Amino acid sequence: MREIPFDTAVIGGGAAGMAAALEVRARGHRVCIVERDDELGGILLQCIHNGFGLHEFREDLTGPEYAGRAIREVAESEITIFTRTTVSEIASHGGGRELTCYSAENGVVKIASRAIVLAMGCRERNRGNLRIPGSRPAGVFTAGLAQRLINMEGYVPGRDFVIIGSGDIGLIMARRLQWLGCRVHAVIEIMPYPSGLTRNIVQCLNDFSIPLYLNHVVSRIHGSGRVTGVDVTPVPGGVPNPAGEFHIPCDTILLSVGLIPENELSKAAGVEITTETNGPVVDATMMTSAEGIFATGNVLHVHDLVDNVTEESRLTGGFVADYLAGLRPARQIRVRPGSNVRSITPARVDPLRANRLYLRPLIVKNNAALVLSAGGRQIRRIMKSHVQPSEMISVNLRAVDLADLAPDTVLELSIT
Repeated sequence: MREIPFDTAVIGGGAAGMAAALEVRARGHRVCIVERDDELGGILLQCIHNGFGLHEFREDLTGPEYAGRAIREVAESEITIFTRTTVSEIASHGGGRELTCYSAENGVVKIASRAIVLAMGCRERNRGNLRIPGSRPAGVFTAGLAQRLINMEGYVPGRDFVIIGSGDIGLIMARRLQWLGCRVHAVIEIMPYPSGLTRNIVQCLNDFSIPLYLNHVVSRIHGSGRVTGVDVTPVPGGVPNPAGEFHIPCDTILLSVGLIPENELSKAAGVEITTETNGPVVDATMMTSAEGIFATGNVLHVHDLVDNVTEESRLTGGFVADYLAGLRPARQIRVRPGSNVRSITPARVDPLRANRLYLRPLIVKNNAALVLSAGGRQIRRIMKSHVQPSEMISVNLRAVDLADLAPDTVLELSIT
């Protein structure tokens, strides 16, 4: 059994893992990336549409193009890569951690590391999460699986589609299917507003005249051997209206009903998980509740844009390098969601430096104000032309905003 020492081991070779690893390596530390797939790149490799890199590179790139830039940087660095390798356990080991890894090529490998970065990404919710009545016919796929089948394996799973949920992957697949000559009859969304980005509603649905039914649910799936159709019921105000029910014939259903951070490994390592994001609770340095274990990207909280994943993960890599150098904040101040805010990451800030916060709204509103307060006293007010739950907001907190706060202060960020 091989045992290999590193300063930092990054679990996951997508955009988050590569950005964090590159930053740690740039600070002079020994780094490895452990990736269970055949190559680096993560979900970006199956996202052949454009729209990536507008913030990070000031260019409009496809997913593979975006991933390729990071992959080239990693290849030119001295980062050690373990592909086709799965981490099964994170255990304490001396003053650090030890990963138990399995691969067909190397068998069992033990990686000893002073710090760990969790960057495993997220997974899709499936039909089991929805509990839609009906039989279990063939023809029900998650949108991401359909994307992989079409874009990477050359297999089109059906001809007549209904998409349940208006998440971004489902919206993008609606356009992709129309381009292939398939027919997308409708996108069904239970909420009164779309779950995906506004640009995807416009470019993927409106431009192709695909109906979006808000405040509706698929109340039954029909078919025995294969899907033959769905019943759709209005739910105004969250109350089903059977009188408005209608039927849509189709042979395939795609589920685009949200993503869940991939944290089974995190939980087994003793990392505290928050119900607000289903990701780890992290402090001002992106460290989890487990000493020396950091989290970043979609394993922490689901992002809308990969550009933000890269930005956040680069910051995380810098914090990991500080940790390896023995640098920790002298004190930290707790931050919690206020009214109309679902989640805030990280859960603490360092009052001696600038901090980057990521928050998810609970409301749709024009001319909204982000209000930072403590003990009923307003500290800062930031105006936003528009906020909605499908779009994450990032906010810079200046050190001057936090300098005079007492150690036991609890900051609250609200939307009004």
